[in-house]
This record gives sequence, C-alpha cells and structure tokens, in this order.
Amino acid sequence: MSFLYLLTLLVSLAGMVVLDWRFRLFFWRSPGRATLVLGVGVLFFLAWDLLGIGLGIFYRGETVLMTGLQLAPELPIEELFFLTFLCYLTMNLVQGARLVQGRRTT
Repeated sequence: MSFLYLLTLLVSLAGMVVLDWRFRLFFWRSPGRATLVLGVGVLFFLAWDLLGIGLGIFYRGETVLMTGLQLAPELPIEELFFLTFLCYLTMNLVQGARLVQGRRTT
C-alpha cells in the first residue's frame, strides 16, 4: 500500500490553498459561496463517477502508487481528493482570470 498519489494530491491541494490565500481568489474572497460551489462541484463529479462505474465505463486501475482504500466498489479514496483539487483549481483559475482581466481594463 502506497500513499504517494494521495500525498501528491494533498500537496497540490495545499498549493491551491496558498494561491487562494495570497490572491484572495475563492475561499478568502467569499467563504460561504466558495464552500457551496466546491461542494456542488465535487458532488456532481462524484455522481458522474458513480454513474460511469454503474454503467461499466469507469473502473479502478491497478497501480502501486495508490492506497487501495475505496469509498465504493471501483471508487478509490484518491478520487475524492482529485475531484476536490480539480474543482478548486478551476475556481482559482476562473477568479484569477477575472482578477487579471480587471487589472487590464483599469
């Protein structure tokens, strides 16, 4: 059992938090709305994954980099952290683009 992939995801999430804090992009701009948006995004993609698993489209690949812990059949725990990272990254990018665009027009 290896925690390398999970550790990589956690370090990446920490990077998103630092960028968010430094530039006041998402959670540091509006914590309530950010929590709602991130939660809805993660739940949407979890539902998408579960639907894909149920239809036999998605399956858990075997690798020595993962913990082997699963939230559900064919749904590794790393997927939850990956989806959280994906949604957080997207929101930081959207808010960062707005910040850059706002500075260009002033």
